[in-house]
Amino acid sequence: MENEVIGLKRVATLCILRNKDKFLLLRRLKEPNKDMYVPVGGKIDPFENPDAAVEREVFEETGIHITSKQFCGILTETSPVNYNWISYVYVSDIEFVDVPYCNEGDLEWISAADLSAIPTPITDLYIYDYVAKKKHFALNATYDSAVNLTGLWEQYSNTKLI
Repeated sequence: MENEVIGLKRVATLCILRNKDKFLLLRRLKEPNKDMYVPVGGKIDPFENPDAAVEREVFEETGIHITSKQFCGILTETSPVNYNWISYVYVSDIEFVDVPYCNEGDLEWISAADLSAIPTPITDLYIYDYVAKKKHFALNATYDSAVNLTGLWEQYSNTKLI
């Protein structure tokens, strides 16, 4: 049995897979963010750098080998319970593909215009906006003990967003 330290930050990657005005998003089967649409990604393995991890995670979850990617920013999430993450966020423009199988949930192509109408973490809506504007970001999100978002700041501009 693994001994996990409560509150210890877990380090992950997220990759927004984009084809023109559509995003290939994952509707998650399990927590965190169960039944929400999120970019593909996952934890960075020991001795692995974020660039290699994002390529591995995209392939593991979609079968897609990304040939180019762009680092967009960092999302830091902090709560008093076991929901504490640092996520390196990337975007990769890909060719349109039939929706592949994913053991993490259902992948779907979602148009940019529909992003605000689907169940998605609030933080992700801000990420999509920064990506669309081609602006780098360092988002700092705080949550209460029920993992409800209580605050969101963009650190480069020192702007409170929520």
